[in-house]
Amino acid sequence: MARIVNKINEQWEFEKQGKTTDISLPHTWNAEDGQTGPELYFRGICTYRKHLKKPELASGQQVYIEFRGVNSSADVRMNGKELAHHDGGYSTFRVNITDAMEEDNTLEVLVDNAPNTKVYPQRADFTFYGGIYRDVYMIIADQSHFDLDYYGGSGFRITPEVNGESAVVSFDTYSVGEAEKIVVSIAGVGETELALETADGKTYGKGSIDIANVHRWDGVDDPYLYEVTAVLYRGGEAVDAVTDRFGCREFRFDAKEGFFLNGRRYPLHGVSRHQDRLGVGNALTREMHEEDMELILSMGANSIRLAHYQHDQYFYDLCDEKGIVAWAEIPYITIHMDTGRENTIRQMKELITQNYNHASIVCWALSNEISLQGVTEDLIENHRILNDLVHEMDRTRVSAMANLFLLETDSPLVSLPDIRGYNLYYGWYVGEMEDNDAFFDDFHQKYPNTAIGLTEYGADSVITLQSPKPEKGDYTESYQAVYHEHMLEMFAARPYLWGTYVWNMFEFAAAGRDEAGDPGKNHKGLVTFDRRQKKDAFYIYKAWWSAEKFVHLCGRRYHDRVEETTEIKVYSNLEKIALYVDDKFFAEQEGQHVFRFQVPIDGAHRIKAMGRCEDTAFEDCMEIAKVDAPNPSYFMSLDKVRNWFDAPEDNGEDKEGYLSINSTMAEIQATEQGAALLAGMMSQMTGKTAGGMGEGVEIPEAMQKMVARQPLKKLLQQGGMDLEPEKLQQLNAALNQIPKN
Repeated sequence: MARIVNKINEQWEFEKQGKTTDISLPHTWNAEDGQTGPELYFRGICTYRKHLKKPELASGQQVYIEFRGVNSSADVRMNGKELAHHDGGYSTFRVNITDAMEEDNTLEVLVDNAPNTKVYPQRADFTFYGGIYRDVYMIIADQSHFDLDYYGGSGFRITPEVNGESAVVSFDTYSVGEAEKIVVSIAGVGETELALETADGKTYGKGSIDIANVHRWDGVDDPYLYEVTAVLYRGGEAVDAVTDRFGCREFRFDAKEGFFLNGRRYPLHGVSRHQDRLGVGNALTREMHEEDMELILSMGANSIRLAHYQHDQYFYDLCDEKGIVAWAEIPYITIHMDTGRENTIRQMKELITQNYNHASIVCWALSNEISLQGVTEDLIENHRILNDLVHEMDRTRVSAMANLFLLETDSPLVSLPDIRGYNLYYGWYVGEMEDNDAFFDDFHQKYPNTAIGLTEYGADSVITLQSPKPEKGDYTESYQAVYHEHMLEMFAARPYLWGTYVWNMFEFAAAGRDEAGDPGKNHKGLVTFDRRQKKDAFYIYKAWWSAEKFVHLCGRRYHDRVEETTEIKVYSNLEKIALYVDDKFFAEQEGQHVFRFQVPIDGAHRIKAMGRCEDTAFEDCMEIAKVDAPNPSYFMSLDKVRNWFDAPEDNGEDKEGYLSINSTMAEIQATEQGAALLAGMMSQMTGKTAGGMGEGVEIPEAMQKMVARQPLKKLLQQGGMDLEPEKLQQLNAALNQIPKN
């Protein structure tokens, strides 16, 4: 009898703090409070219940409940009997309920996302949504079946190896119960019977099929997938089957020329993705996953860093189908816990076991920014164990890490995995945009034979905030666009980068954040949290990466403009752009990616940008207006409105021979009084930066030197402490009493 799989998402009861409601899955209890800041964010235990009738079973059949994702820990009971415990909120696990079933049954799942000291993640810049937030299935299988108990996998591993025009596809199966034979077939290619052997009460099958003229999985250009089925026979009858897909491809990482796919250079133009959405949390529907993928593809990206945990199997399937090169990782993030080693090992085993057959995945990442509070021997040993585990479980892919920008490049963590990645935020949290260039130039000079990529970078922007003079730390859409313009130019000049990953494709929830008047969110996304609006920065990537012709006018949300002459900026992948003001031709420019026009304004104006490709015209239009005073809604709060469009006046900030807010950190720290004043302020700033991720951070000497060059006023702004004018004056007055050394 064939395996029966039924989704059981309907008619669940949900209990939170004594209150019970009827719900359907997927579900999270933090869909709202996990997106509005830290005050209301509930982390604790809630209960899900479902009443089940016992299905009709043939002799020996087994019944499993499959959970695709329960965050963070789960205790599963049937009729009051404890059946299973699972730690880890992002992977599939199954529970055999056969022996516990009666005619009428109550399935109960206690879900816990409260803080603890053994399950990752515990501290990170994203919301840990509690709940059964992915699909749940009932599986009825024959007593002989492909193993459903081994780390949530399918019991079927597919390993294609390409050699010129042909490929050898190897198969490994593991099953329970008696297996007379196992036959594997590739649709349109052929079939083979596996050689079987029994050990430890399980049957292991091995075999292979040759493909003479292999059709390669070739990224977004041609993501060809083969379909394969494994059938288990007992007593002359087919009693279980597993179907999957695979792709045949070759890839490598080169220290001088970056990433190669199927023998050709293939730069990874990547974005990072979190799995949540406004008002939904991480209980996404398939349609939402599909919309995310289409938005990513429409921008021209060909790679995704699936951060910072195992994503839904359906999204990995989409990566396979669309030709996306994927980075997969476990949520070993931010802080190392000496008591969490077992959990990192289990989560890595689940990640690889459940995702081994995906053609899109090229690496298994060990951790993300794990060195925030320093590097210990236990942390290094944990990474060695994980790195060895990756190579033991999968010899076809590489190990990887995303290192915190504070981690010294000579740390043993950097050289441990097969490929290296750094998360750099120069130009946002610290330093200037050009410091990104210098970092990679220095790294490549010191380690010319080491493959290096940029695994995170970005700048926050709230889409309503606008400025004609964008500056670091102002949270404007305008600065975010300028920042990403620079980063794309930087990448183009450094072909040795194997890949780059924007942080982030979409805004996402970070319950610990309270920034720019919109708490509970990380605003680095190129697309808004609800997916309804693409920020200007989205289009500079499209101009560099996409073949789809387009024209985009930047600054359409900067409608009210105070300057006499305003910049009209156009992003496009066309080579010539004409600008029209009030339907009259204004000017034409030739160029690439970015086109800038200086336009005098004196009232309301209709702006149109137009370009042509062969006989097809592409255009974009918007309206702007000259106003006498700045629009308060373009600023983080009303007390931030200032006449930035006028030349700055002498405000008495500097007093010769004395410190001021324009003094560098080095100048202030060189005095005893100044150092004492800074100590308290820096504690506040690091506690606030990135939703509190700055707390307990260890700053290396190179970073301290960079910080020391920064004026205090600028550092406060980029650290989220852009003080009100009165407080800024008080601080400056205090500094004006301290003589410079």
